[in-house]
Amino acid sequence: MDERVPQPRRRVVECGAARGPRGLLPRLPRTNGVADDGAKEIADVGRSRAEAPPGAAKATDLSHLEIVPARHPGRTIGSIFAAMVIVAVLHSTFTNPRWGWGIFLEWFFSEPVLVGLGRTLLLTLLGALFGFTLGTGLALARVSKSPVLVALSWTFIWIFRSIPLIVLLLILNNLGYLYATVTLGIPFTGIDFATWNTTQLITPFAAAVLGLTLNQAAFSAEIIRGGILSVDQGQLEAAAALGLSRRRQAFRIVLPQAMRSILPAAFNDIIGLAKGTSNVYILALPELFYTIQVIYRRNLEVIPLLMVATVWYLVILTVLSVVQRGVEQHFARGALRDPPPSAIDILLRRFGTPRRSLVRAVAAVASSPAAGASFEVHGGAVEIHNVTKRFGTLRVLDDVSLTLAPGSVTALIGPSGSGKSTLLRSINHLERVDAGFIAIDGEPVGYRRVGDKLFELRKSEILKRRVDVGMVFQTFNLFPHLTALENVVEAPIEVRGRPRAEAEAEALELLARVGLSDKTDAFPRQLSGGQQQRVAIARALALKPKVLLFDEPTSALDPELVNEVLDVIEELARSGVTLVIVTHEIGFARRVADTVVFLEGGRIVEVGPPERVLEQPDHERTVRFLSKVL
Repeated sequence: MDERVPQPRRRVVECGAARGPRGLLPRLPRTNGVADDGAKEIADVGRSRAEAPPGAAKATDLSHLEIVPARHPGRTIGSIFAAMVIVAVLHSTFTNPRWGWGIFLEWFFSEPVLVGLGRTLLLTLLGALFGFTLGTGLALARVSKSPVLVALSWTFIWIFRSIPLIVLLLILNNLGYLYATVTLGIPFTGIDFATWNTTQLITPFAAAVLGLTLNQAAFSAEIIRGGILSVDQGQLEAAAALGLSRRRQAFRIVLPQAMRSILPAAFNDIIGLAKGTSNVYILALPELFYTIQVIYRRNLEVIPLLMVATVWYLVILTVLSVVQRGVEQHFARGALRDPPPSAIDILLRRFGTPRRSLVRAVAAVASSPAAGASFEVHGGAVEIHNVTKRFGTLRVLDDVSLTLAPGSVTALIGPSGSGKSTLLRSINHLERVDAGFIAIDGEPVGYRRVGDKLFELRKSEILKRRVDVGMVFQTFNLFPHLTALENVVEAPIEVRGRPRAEAEAEALELLARVGLSDKTDAFPRQLSGGQQQRVAIARALALKPKVLLFDEPTSALDPELVNEVLDVIEELARSGVTLVIVTHEIGFARRVADTVVFLEGGRIVEVGPPERVLEQPDHERTVRFLSKVL
């Protein structure tokens, strides 16, 4: 039987330099120089490929190639067409003698026109000032919790947005037909302080200002309300947790942030108001448009005179647009990582009170032997008695009772939806409980005890008491329009009444303690997540609270940033303040906590020291939970 001898496998190498197993190339016979060179080149390629890491693509050098930009023929054609239209319009406008540019120049700076222009500007200024002031009050009333204020604000806006401005002006100008006198006094008592004749009181100018104000207030109220609603709810919670008054919350925290949404529509409305002043011609009030009408009815040069009014309105619009840009840049502080300085900021730096050098202040704080001594705090005892909280039909907390010793560190763990964050927010009275009560050092949170009764405190009193309970939120809730230093000093100055210089010195010390002494003038958007959370911790500590609450302080951070925050919290655990921490970091809870509380379905399932609850739990549900997270 003929046996076949196995033949060696042949490998063919082509231009592509095909490789065999392990990238080996076949041995080529030597012939002439050309062949030798080719073989050498192929061998070099094989060696370079063999040395490259697995899966690496062949690198191609493209540096010597010329880059040809993409072509956009449609854009080019459109640009040419637009340029032709502009040239045609300008040529038609300036070469047509019927436009009467000589007459235009004659009247543009004439005294009657300038007087009318001044009156238009005055009406615009007063209408915008009074209108937006009244509109701000209406917007705040509209978002308040008072049904009466909401109804009054809504009715005002409904009425004055519905009435055409020209009709409103005529009604106000003829108000004397309805009411002969206007009396200032106490209604329904017969007590009068002053009385005026209506016709003499409401002159055409007063009617114009009043009409423009009422009309502007109705529209601006909705613009401002929209801006207020655009502010994240967490900002209000953070301001309330710091104990800031409702007025301070509105004008220091909410409205500055709302301005970014308010300004474009507001300036658009002001520009409309400037043009809308032409409606007061119905009152025979000689503003710009009425003055122009009087002139062209005398000399019959209608188009040139109308162009005088048109150009002046364009000038007003241009000036307002420039002002708008500067104001928008100013209120964009914190919205951009590297914002350009606005004209307002430049003026404030030039003419405002110069601030002391923060670098020198930080150095002074760091070198002070008493640094850190001013932040010695004494923890408060927390007592939670039979607390129940419902959201609709869902019982989030179900008869929860717990006692926390002063200076203790308690970790709340459990699955999502178990009521951990709600319990934390109830300690700070951000959530009002439905049954039971919480006390700190024997003082009920949100109530005043008189004998055997608990009287619920007013909002202002709750805010004052809240300074003893600091809170660090899961999503930081820093005020984005304030720098790190301004975030920290806001509450001590406003709530504790500390002098600014003293509050800033302590804030600098706190920022240095959390490792952010070089970030005092940085806005939150310019900080990493871990840095923002550390600023939030410094802000909560600035009030020197008895109890400090952490709502999942590391859940919004990248894994690499978690240790930055955990190190700061671990240091705080040794400071004496009572800490209550909602966390999923079981290892951290084991390391830092005195007590671990496991919650499930709004109930406390197990409570005890970490070595028992986390390593030898008594309850089967705790065992199942830990088996999934460890």
